Amino acid sequence: MSDNVTIFEMSPRDGLQNEGRAIATADKINLVNLLSGCGFSRIEVASFVSPKWVPQMADGAQVLAGIARKAGVSYTALTPNLRGLNAAIAAGADEVAIFASASEGFSQHNINCSIAQSLERFAPMLPVVRDHGLPLRAYVSCVTDCPYDGPTPPVQVADVAAKLYAMGAYEVSLGDTIGAGTPDTIAAMLRAVCDAVPARALAGHYHDTHGRACDNIVASLDFGLRSFDGSVAGLGGCPYAPGSPGNVATEDVVELLERLGYPTGIDRAALAIAAEFARALVEQTDAL
Repeated sequence: MSDNVTIFEMSPRDGLQNEGRAIATADKINLVNLLSGCGFSRIEVASFVSPKWVPQMADGAQVLAGIARKAGVSYTALTPNLRGLNAAIAAGADEVAIFASASEGFSQHNINCSIAQSLERFAPMLPVVRDHGLPLRAYVSCVTDCPYDGPTPPVQVADVAAKLYAMGAYEVSLGDTIGAGTPDTIAAMLRAVCDAVPARALAGHYHDTHGRACDNIVASLDFGLRSFDGSVAGLGGCPYAPGSPGNVATEDVVELLERLGYPTGIDRAALAIAAEFARALVEQTDAL
């Protein structure tokens, strides 16, 4: 397996989605354009969920239309259902993502259905994804702990991840949604998941709520994972996971990986500029 590591930049979507006040579309576009100059191969730009539930993402089509697309960069969108998928395709998303939970309690609170029902909802989406030749990514929430159900059994994570992989997801991103994971619980989870899905098709999405995201990345490297999600300036968290802000800062992930000898291809000077802009966006919003 290659020692190169891919960092999937999440800040325009996961980083901004639950900011309380609207961020201008032009600022979102500027953030994506700054990130495009950093060397990322994949940037998640938008989420085509109902604006009733996530109003901050209501301008996803305008953001995708306004960015200066750079060759070699895939601009991606989160799509919860067929309606969202069709909107993402119309907006020109290069890649789409679906999401499910490994915890029944979180599934009910997040998308108002069981895990099984959430997976069934993806069935009509899959032929459309294939017909358009779109890469499909998948997320699994609450891979170690759930804010409603407590610790998540690793076998549940493996089961959901395997089903998403069987649907055609080229990569399944494993989300420590409330940042409660430790190297030990991450390792226990990965032992189960790697028996069901090859490590090359897994990514780590670790929140830094308790300052352990980088330790969890190190534990995941030992299992062969070579893809990790990050959010510049540590922006964002899940709006349906109370008390769990703290996506891991992409700057910290880059520093960690390169110190350990894993090239990322990220321009750290350009990344610092993007992080400063992102941080200012949120500070301005918080000050209003």
